[in-house]
Amino acid sequence: MLNGKKSLFSGMQATGTLQLGNYLGALKNWVELEDEYETFYCVVDMHSITVRQEPAELRRKARALLTLYIAAGLNPEKNCIYYQSHVPAHAELNWILNCFTYMGELNRMTQFKDKASKNEENINAGLFTYPVLMAADILLFQSDIVPVGDDQKQHIEITRDIAQRFNSIYGDVFTIPEPYIKKTGARIMSLQDPTSKMSKSDENENASIYLLDDTDTIIRKFKRAVTDSDSEIRHSKDKPGISNLIEIYGIATGKSIAETEKEFEGKGYGDFKLAVGEAVATMLKPIQDRFDDLNKDKAYIDGIIKNNAEKAAYFANKTLRKVQKKIGFPEKIK
Repeated sequence: MLNGKKSLFSGMQATGTLQLGNYLGALKNWVELEDEYETFYCVVDMHSITVRQEPAELRRKARALLTLYIAAGLNPEKNCIYYQSHVPAHAELNWILNCFTYMGELNRMTQFKDKASKNEENINAGLFTYPVLMAADILLFQSDIVPVGDDQKQHIEITRDIAQRFNSIYGDVFTIPEPYIKKTGARIMSLQDPTSKMSKSDENENASIYLLDDTDTIIRKFKRAVTDSDSEIRHSKDKPGISNLIEIYGIATGKSIAETEKEFEGKGYGDFKLAVGEAVATMLKPIQDRFDDLNKDKAYIDGIIKNNAEKAAYFANKTLRKVQKKIGFPEKIK
């Protein structure tokens, strides 16, 4: 508990451009949680460098991501929105937790195997120990819940294992986090391969809707979306393409699957794809306008970056000092 509330931590990497799945599956849900929890939303730029980054581009993308958090509705007065690299406690706790994590546990992490296969020229130690830094991120804030997608559940499991192992040795130090997975919109699929998750790193630009895509681009991408040879607008496991579009339309309009099926009964895929594109463009326009306005106010964003880094560091250091004392590190002389 922090400030009388349960604690929540989540974050996104400062690589690529946020796409529709990031918004519908994460950001949109985050906004609904800000009154219930003490929230920490991180731009995880330390995680980003497991893959080589161009420095100026990483800085630009990190700032754009932080700004998009706010443009998407996260109130920086209610949510602590900050850069991971501005809070050294992340790296310090990461090293300590490395010493309480087993090689066998890291060897079983499926995301490492996937990422290593895509970056064979740079399979670095950071990529291998990535889950330990993620555990440090979460445990620093005594997080009760962590909003994640299905593909991140394994990271929460290893975080829980590390925390329970540490607690069994040193007592009740860490809160054991639970994953928070919202059923609707938790997994938005690619427009070109509806069996795969929409990704901001997809090489096919038509596969993803990016939050800053203009209306014409959004509609064009939906028109090109892969569906099936049938013409019925029906949500079904054997119709992954059209089912994905129905779910997206439902989130964008607030309509249920049944309402959507009834609305487009007897109509073709062309009409439906256009409607989905228009609904998504309408949903994203306020975010885009707010993003443009925020980018014009450098002092405001700079103030958020400074103040929220200080707030995050305050809570993170409370946990870090407790951990350092438990494991026997000498106290600092003031």
